[in-house]
Amino acid sequence: MVTFLWAQDQAGTIGQAGHLPWHLPDDLKFFKATTLGQLMLVGRTTYEGLPQRPLPGRTNLVLTRRHDYAAPGAVMVHSVADALTYATMHPGSELIVTGGAQVFTAFMPVVQTLLVTRIAGQFAGDVTMPPVPWVEFKRVSAKAVSGPTPELAHVFEKWERQTPVTLSLAEQ
Repeated sequence: MVTFLWAQDQAGTIGQAGHLPWHLPDDLKFFKATTLGQLMLVGRTTYEGLPQRPLPGRTNLVLTRRHDYAAPGAVMVHSVADALTYATMHPGSELIVTGGAQVFTAFMPVVQTLLVTRIAGQFAGDVTMPPVPWVEFKRVSAKAVSGPTPELAHVFEKWERQTPVTLSLAEQ
């Protein structure tokens, strides 16, 4: 199963200069709890923006077009198919895609679950979440949390795709 995990502000901003445009401890705890023990996939640029590489306690997969790229402690994959093949070799682990925008776009046809933290404020950023086909998903849970400031109030949402992803989609 493929899951997306991300936080966005009210304008859809997800990044600024390779980092998150906000500091939200609740969301960081949720990120850690969700990805621990799982397969966490990021694009190369997102990986290079992580404060610690690789993130401990999970398998770090890095999607890159550069076949000469190496990241000690991480697994390199070069396509959606490579990542899905790796995931099938690790039954019981979820493939959690955590960014960036190009990676979300590439995996959109095969994602089953969306875990989005919606932040009330609007922040400066240079990366936005690509369009999500929300009509294909149903929200199954939402938990509102007051933030340390009004602009950092947020909602943790879980969405499930209403139709199963078929193998033909996964082969794209």
